[in-house]
Amino acid sequence: MDHSPPVILAVDDKVENLDILTSLLQDYDVRDVTDAASAWRILDHSLVDLILLDIMMPDIDGFELCRQLQDDERTRAIPVIFISAMSDEATISRAFEVGGKDYVTKPFRPRELLARVKTQLELKFLMQRLHDLAYLDALTGIANRRRFFDLAAVLFDGPGDLQAVMLDIDHFKRVNDRHGHAVGDQVLRLVADTIGVRLPPEAVLGRLGGEEFAILFPSADPDAVLGAVDTIRQAVADLAIPLEEGTLTCTISCGLASRTPDTRNIDALLHDADQALYQAKGSGRNRVIFRHIPP
Repeated sequence: MDHSPPVILAVDDKVENLDILTSLLQDYDVRDVTDAASAWRILDHSLVDLILLDIMMPDIDGFELCRQLQDDERTRAIPVIFISAMSDEATISRAFEVGGKDYVTKPFRPRELLARVKTQLELKFLMQRLHDLAYLDALTGIANRRRFFDLAAVLFDGPGDLQAVMLDIDHFKRVNDRHGHAVGDQVLRLVADTIGVRLPPEAVLGRLGGEEFAILFPSADPDAVLGAVDTIRQAVADLAIPLEEGTLTCTISCGLASRTPDTRNIDALLHDADQALYQAKGSGRNRVIFRHIPP
């Protein structure tokens, strides 16, 4: 489990203000910069949990930077606390209008600032936890059925080729029956990890239920996907899961199908892949079958 402190990005054109913030926030990992361009360089390469943002800056003011943060999907969820010497109602109102989550006036009171920082971080982590519960499979950490189909609908409507793979773990019921559900859960996690680390960044992996998984490969030709999935199949077959009485191995069967002009929707595409999976299991398991659909 990651116990590293939350990362806070402090943006203020006055170095002395940044020194005060860094000293005050010593329990956090503080990255301090003096302008918007430097802030974006940090955000492009680091995960940031909270932003403390001054309003008056020489290049882009805090209002504009906050608007940019809200417009970027990568940074939209990062809470922003404005810190400014301006305390008029119009300025404070504008700070919230552009996306700020809180507003602290300078000179700030240290305990108040620390309390507000703590509150915003707790809210952010709570929202992340709620998101994970709604969209991630609790056992494997990959997309759950709901999240997978949300992403799948977007990919299906997109341009380019789309390949779908349905796969499941061969004879998984035997694993649970012989070794117990704790071992079965371990197998599911290891298989999900083995698949996930071998997928390109654009691929979408989800657990649809039980021992059944699905993968979508956007903008990839079938032969390349066939090779990639067979590599995954072999990697799973090579797993050796340690048990008290020895080691356990497992295999997967996979079915691949391509979207065609006649494929009506994502359900139809996954159905074609599921038919190929059925063929793979019926012809001996531990193999990949590509279902060719006539054009």
